[in-house]
Amino acid sequence: QVQLVESGGGLVQAGGSLRLSCAASERTFSRYHMGWFRQAPGKERDFVAAISWSGSGTYYADSVKGRFTISRDNAKNTVYLQMNSLKPEDTAVYYCAAASRMLRYQGAVVAASYDYWGQGNQVTVSS
Repeated sequence: QVQLVESGGGLVQAGGSLRLSCAASERTFSRYHMGWFRQAPGKERDFVAAISWSGSGTYYADSVKGRFTISRDNAKNTVYLQMNSLKPEDTAVYYCAAASRMLRYQGAVVAASYDYWGQGNQVTVSS
């Protein structure tokens, strides 16, 4: 069982930056494909970004491409989401997720592909 603990959310003005972190309990963290999703009130959980086991492959939703960067530090069992140029429409609860198998793009953008989820972290962007 992998436990994921997120941190780094909060309130920021439009145009500002935040960095989310997700620490995993699993020693074999480097074998997990990691993703970030977000869910705004009344909406479905949407894909934001994903990263491969080694960190060499990354995927992004079109809405965040060029503004958000996903990265991972396997030595620290942690995945990050650097969010720049934030917009009010980025307001949501952000979740990190772990998949125990390799995912290509078509699988990485689907929430059902992931086996473990964090508790969620609120990000609020004011206009």
